[in-house]
Amino acid sequence: MKTGLRRCSIFIISGMMMGLAFSADSLARDADEPGRRLTIVHQGIKRSCKVQYPPALLTEDKRAPLVLVLHGGGGNADHAERMTGFTEKALSENFIVAYPEGTGRFGKFLTWNAGHCCGWAMKQRVDDVGFIDALLTELIKNYPVDPRRIYVTGLSNGGMMTHRLGSALSHRIAAIAPVIAALFGDEAQPARPVSAIMINGMKDESVPWQGGPPGGRFSDAWDQTPVRPALEQAVFWAAANGCEMKPDRRETSEVVLAQFRCPEGRAVELHLVKDNGHAWPGGEPGSRRGDKPVSSPRATNVIWEFFKAHPGAMPE
Repeated sequence: MKTGLRRCSIFIISGMMMGLAFSADSLARDADEPGRRLTIVHQGIKRSCKVQYPPALLTEDKRAPLVLVLHGGGGNADHAERMTGFTEKALSENFIVAYPEGTGRFGKFLTWNAGHCCGWAMKQRVDDVGFIDALLTELIKNYPVDPRRIYVTGLSNGGMMTHRLGSALSHRIAAIAPVIAALFGDEAQPARPVSAIMINGMKDESVPWQGGPPGGRFSDAWDQTPVRPALEQAVFWAAANGCEMKPDRRETSEVVLAQFRCPEGRAVELHLVKDNGHAWPGGEPGSRRGDKPVSSPRATNVIWEFFKAHPGAMPE
């Protein structure tokens, strides 16, 4: 099996602009497309990613932040886009958003290999870290991405994968935002600091914020390793960032917030949303049978403000 073979199949035609390749014809065609698809082959598997951005970025002589949004278990790029509303945020705030897709048997019910979760990707030990690493290289090559401002967020299984990427690709990622996710207690420490904001629902039965065995409709997609309490996510990243280990606690009618005191340029926060279940706060529900998200706070707004405030150091 060939490893690392990459193929980009998106609307790219030669011409020079910041080392990127576009033509007037391709821009015109893209303007009529609701989304752009980038595909690469990694470890013999064809992988897909949906990319959205303000068209003006392709004509400006500057680089923009990139946000990766990872769908939940059984979802796909379109689901993540609809549930989070990150495309609208990218268009209004002038950044690039990419929605990578996991893998699944026969290309359905896509999941990420986050170690102890989930589904086909976990059981097949798919190298999703390697895929995202290769995908970032392609995105930087083909779009005006600022390599100092690469961010990752995701929900549920995608949030667990976000934790894993922050640990494994700390040399590339400035900040992460796992949503309705958890750690399992055996994660490797990142080589470099990565700012982190975590958002969990206090009524979540699938990924219980107090820790314990997985629940909900997809509990059989895990290897049954109990998740750690939500606060341990923040403690893990506080240690990685050299922060004080006792957080400041603040509570409103909607959220319990734990903020850690960190060295300049780094930050770690945990937001526990009181009335939210297993859903993206302020977003759209994943399915008719899924938990209904609260209308406030809007996780996408909270996450983007956090990302904006925390650019990373220049990658090595």
